[in-house]
Order: sequence, then structure tokens, then C-alpha cells
Amino acid sequence: MSSTKGSSSSRFFTIGLVTSWYSSNIGVFAYLMTLKSEDWLTYVTLIPVVTGVIIASGGEPSFHLFGFIMCIGATAARALKSVLQGILLSSEGEKLNSMNLLLYMAPIAVVLLLPATLFMEENVVGITLALAKDDIRIIWYLLFNSALAYFVNLTNFLVTKHTSALTLQVLGNAKGAVAVVVSILIFRNPVSVTGMLGYSLTVFGVILYSEAKKRSK
Repeated sequence: MSSTKGSSSSRFFTIGLVTSWYSSNIGVFAYLMTLKSEDWLTYVTLIPVVTGVIIASGGEPSFHLFGFIMCIGATAARALKSVLQGILLSSEGEKLNSMNLLLYMAPIAVVLLLPATLFMEENVVGITLALAKDDIRIIWYLLFNSALAYFVNLTNFLVTKHTSALTLQVLGNAKGAVAVVVSILIFRNPVSVTGMLGYSLTVFGVILYSEAKKRSK
């Protein structure tokens, strides 16, 4: 649900705005489902993290009702998923580890996402086969991408288990800043001054968040 709604909302809103709503939703769901709240200073440090992402993405000058509904649905579903996986991984009664949780979630995700992909991506199978005929390396690219996705999900579960769903999202925002630096170094991609300021603010917010978590322990 979060993947399909997220894909739909990205047509109308920037990734930065979607990410900022996700950060807000995950704090709300974490409190409602566990009745545990972070220290107030921890929530304050999320402000520069979220603001930096919005600035780096260029803001959102337009509004679209359908895109707004999809965005809220996607971020709410993703936040709920993160909080639920945190509960499952930390529950003594469930006895789940990261590998077991991924084992149960992966087949369900395939069953749900495959029909959605065939419906939303017109002639995706034909296009993929045509690309494979022109260059067989596309198959290896897809397999490599799938392997990376597996390790990303596994590490996400590990981070959630040993920290929290909110910490996972904060680190995810920092990942965006790191990706920009890597793209500059490797691909020489141009980055605007506004983008650099936004990601610098995000990194500063992540540092503040880390310090706030240390003080709250």
C-alpha cells in the first residue's frame, strides 16, 4: 500500500515533502501504538531534519487533492509499517528476528505489488523483455538491484530492532545527503546552493538528534 500510493503521490509532490510528512506520521503512530513518547528535545531536533529535506527538494509550490490524499495514505501506511516492525522485532512473545520478519514479509509484498505493477506500469513485461533482447545486462542489473533491496530491508530491520522506527527515518534523511555527496564525487552531478544548504541543515539536524537521544538515555 505504501509503495503504490507513494508512486502515485510522487507524480504531484516532491520526494522531500513526502519524506517530511512521513517523519511526522511516524512519531504520531509510534506514540499511539506504544503509548511511549520521546523526550521533547528529540522531537525538536526533527525540525531541522525535515526542513532541510524540504529546502533541498525545492519546496512544493503547487497543491493537488488526489496527490495529497495519496501522499497522506502512503506516508501513514509506511509509518505504520515501521512502527509495527519495531514492535514485532522487540516483542519477547513473537520471537522474531530480522531474517524471519523479512522471510514472512517478502512473499506477501510480491503478491500485493505484482498485480499493482502490472496495472500501473503499462506493458512493463513487454518493455523489460525488449530491453533484455537489446542488452542482456539489464537482467543482471535487475538481479543486482533486487539483492541490494534485500540487504537494505534487512539492515532497516536491524536498525529498527536495536534503535527505533523514528531513528530509522532520521538516518534515512541523512542517507539522502550522503547520496548527494556520492553523486557529486562519482557522477559530477551539479547541485544548487539551495540544495547544499538544505542537506547541510539535514545533517546538522541528524547530529542534534543523535545528541538528544544520548542525553535522554
